[in-house]
Amino acid sequence: MPDLRPHPTGRYFEEFTTGERIVTRGRTVTETDVVAFAALTGDWNPIHSDVVFAATAPFGQRVAHGALGLSLALGLAARTGMMEGTVLAFREIEEWKFRLPVFLGDTIRAELTVEELRPMPRLGGGAVVIGADVKNQRDESVMRGRWTVLFQSKPV
Repeated sequence: MPDLRPHPTGRYFEEFTTGERIVTRGRTVTETDVVAFAALTGDWNPIHSDVVFAATAPFGQRVAHGALGLSLALGLAARTGMMEGTVLAFREIEEWKFRLPVFLGDTIRAELTVEELRPMPRLGGGAVVIGADVKNQRDESVMRGRWTVLFQSKPV
């Protein structure tokens, strides 16, 4: 009988190189994204959900939730395929800074740099520390920080 289980297509821990750079595709932040995120989280702050209120706020228009931008960046990283079936766990977000607002209609992408590799043989893989810089269509850094992701080791 054939093995019908899905086989990993992502990268294994040993396939990453310190200093390696990965740039994701872009994704435009939409009204639907903001409304769905507000509904999911319960965060209906008027800076995100009220056009009239947001026009009087410091940015002069609605802004996407910061956590939505972070979530989209994680999704963009996953879309590269590098995590498909080889991630053991998303372990940490550190030093995350929201630098500029993400407006509805902005297109963001993530520029990822492998900063550190820590083998963890007892877990069957290793930690890949990734510097993530999320940029908008004007090449402005809107948020950045570091992610630690545990990847499987290559099967022997």
